[in-house]
Amino acid sequence: MTLSKARGFAAGLLTVAAAVVLANPAQAQPGALAPVPSLDVQRYLGTWYQLAAVPQPFNLDCARDTRATYGLVDPSNVSVANSCTTWSGGTNGINGNARVTDPVTNAQLHVSFPDVPFQSSLDGPTNYVVTYIADDYSWALVGDPARASGFVLSRNPAVDDAGWTQIRQVVESRGYNSCLLLTSPTTGGREGIQPLCTI
Repeated sequence: MTLSKARGFAAGLLTVAAAVVLANPAQAQPGALAPVPSLDVQRYLGTWYQLAAVPQPFNLDCARDTRATYGLVDPSNVSVANSCTTWSGGTNGINGNARVTDPVTNAQLHVSFPDVPFQSSLDGPTNYVVTYIADDYSWALVGDPARASGFVLSRNPAVDDAGWTQIRQVVESRGYNSCLLLTSPTTGGREGIQPLCTI
């Protein structure tokens, strides 16, 4: 699939998602996205698979297997390595840094990427909030304070039906409209792309 066709496909998915939203409005909770009370950064490190997300412009090239790998730099900074498989079968990736902006919970950070407009500075406002983390750190929900972004991350690319039900419930309990999150194809997991609210 060419990049122009991929972008057209992504735009089509957004149109479908918008139609589903209009047919199934969800109540959003007021206020900024709240962080978890305490995040164990050491347990959070490693690789996470993206299972669903609010579509973002920088992810248009990603067809499947979107993942993030975090590594400890120092007590206040975490390295970020994002990668995915593109529509043409290649690999796309970018490396950055996540700096803790909330040392009380460690669950609010400023993520930056070199040479990305408006996001190249190591310091800045919180744009990454861990708003849910499973007790066993098997999956997480992260987003920005205004919920313009949202990502369901999992240690395993495959989740069973009960897991998807729990994910949807948590997403909605954190004030998101679950129709705005689209599933992300993963090898060994879900192959289709559909609004989370339809699962």
